[in-house]
Amino acid sequence: MNNLSDFINTYFCRFNSAQLRKSAEAYKNHIARGGKMVVTLSGAMSTGEIGKILSPMILNEKVHVISCTGANLEEDIFNLISHKSYREIPDYKDLSPKQEEELYKNGYNRVTDVCIPESAFCKLEELVFKYWEKASREKKRYFPHEYIYKTIQNRDIEDYYQINPEDSWVIAAIKKQIPIIVPGWEDSTLGNKFVSHCMKGKLEIDIIKNGLEYMLQFANWYQKESQKSQIGFFQIGGGIAGDFPICVVPMLNQDLGKNVPLWSYFCQVSDSTTSYGSYSGAVPNEKVTWGKLETSSPKYMIESDASIVV
Repeated sequence: MNNLSDFINTYFCRFNSAQLRKSAEAYKNHIARGGKMVVTLSGAMSTGEIGKILSPMILNEKVHVISCTGANLEEDIFNLISHKSYREIPDYKDLSPKQEEELYKNGYNRVTDVCIPESAFCKLEELVFKYWEKASREKKRYFPHEYIYKTIQNRDIEDYYQINPEDSWVIAAIKKQIPIIVPGWEDSTLGNKFVSHCMKGKLEIDIIKNGLEYMLQFANWYQKESQKSQIGFFQIGGGIAGDFPICVVPMLNQDLGKNVPLWSYFCQVSDSTTSYGSYSGAVPNEKVTWGKLETSSPKYMIESDASIVV
């Protein structure tokens, strides 16, 4: 075997492995034709250290937009500045409630088989707070990710690096200036901390641009870019990170009355099963009925663990 592609082409023959092979080939072809790709991050992919893969893909222009949960945004930075303090829990399935309580009391927050230290939250909060405070004083408003960008661009955070910054997908996104969408940011540790400061009277709540403004920004990007390139959609998991951006196309066509191209590639890696009303487990063809995908669009559903597949 000369490379990973040879390995996959030889051994990934049937079932989910075949879906992986076909979707990867279609992804490559999409990019080779000048297409652009939106990647969505659900779950805890940043804590799974997806930055090691995603960062070089962004830098090599294989990914052009990121839509992520607030947790995936901040967890990339938690890992960047506190990696050495993370604690692995290989026997996590055997923990008793009492053992879970002990982890909590000792400042560890478990994500499956690894714990993020509470100190990581506090460290990033301290770095970001001064920009929240400055925006409150100056009556200025920014998107959630832009406050984190400021800590990196102003080099506040460099002294805290505990991993190679080339393994941070957020830093790669800053370098390439690709759009980032963070719908539902309030459902994150930093979002919770921000609201607590507002309740204490330390910050103004409207300094954070909201999800509707994210949608407007992304809709403008899609209108412009879809006239020049085909746009693909690679969805990891389900939830708001995927639901939010994919709806922009029917919104533009049906609600705004425009005529923009539909998504020209779709792949989802999901461990959800098809169920009544479940979006995360819905097969791609269902999206045809919502004006998101063409009948001829390459469509793939890989029913497996994203931490292995992606």
